[in-house]
Amino acid sequence: MSNPIINAKGLNKRYGKYHALKDVSFTLDSGRILGLIGPNGAGKTTLLKSLLGLTPFDGELSIFGLNPHTQRDELMKRVCFIADVAVLPRWMKVSEAIDFVEGVHPRFSRELCEKYMSKTKIKRNSKVKSLSKGMVVQLHLALIMSIDADLLILDEPTLGLDILFRKDFYEQLLNDYFDENRTIIITTHQVEEVEHILSDLVFIQDGKIVLDDSMDAIAESYYEVMVEKEYEEAALAMNPLNVREVFGQKVCLFSGIAKSQLQELGKVRKPSVADLFVAKMKGEAA
Repeated sequence: MSNPIINAKGLNKRYGKYHALKDVSFTLDSGRILGLIGPNGAGKTTLLKSLLGLTPFDGELSIFGLNPHTQRDELMKRVCFIADVAVLPRWMKVSEAIDFVEGVHPRFSRELCEKYMSKTKIKRNSKVKSLSKGMVVQLHLALIMSIDADLLILDEPTLGLDILFRKDFYEQLLNDYFDENRTIIITTHQVEEVEHILSDLVFIQDGKIVLDDSMDAIAESYYEVMVEKEYEEAALAMNPLNVREVFGQKVCLFSGIAKSQLQELGKVRKPSVADLFVAKMKGEAA
């Protein structure tokens, strides 16, 4: 039985004449990892601010049955939000960062934090500005994973980091933190690095949701075909969502057509989230 922790219905947000969110509706169950993907200016940040009670909105929104705008204090006891690893004050000592988080978050465990920190080479008396980017990520992760939050919202959490530290960030998050009682929302431009951990996907463009589905449903609905030359006309007649060329061969993306039928046209594969995203954005722009 599903247990939705987020219920959003008809969310709208305007900044003067600019319509940042347009009738956004979605639900998210407990124990899921949602990828919120969209180009710059699509409405991702406005949606996250609405979820976190940082901006008023029109429409209906509840998280754990709470209204984030009017019951924010209560909500934030169950939510942890991370923008990017640059947010730790550079003048602060590591020990002071731990003290600060313990002081502001009622569900922070110093014992757990010390356990995670013991796996690193970070010294407690070091200042954040003296740490390498990789060490800052390790410190951030130790602080995050020591908070017993029911909902974790990550907004571009690995921005500016090299691929090894990005990979390490998501592996630790998945192995040491995530379980069926926690829910995670991730926004990132590096979709290929998170698609293997996602259970759900939302694409947003121009303030509107253009895709909202589980990864399982997407895997069964969308197929890409590298079309053999003699079948190009037949493939195009089937109204693909997107057509691109690879080494002079047409690659068509289809939705809702049986895999067996598509196999007659050429080699079939599952599209990556990045390919699906590009196709959806093109479709919406058209």
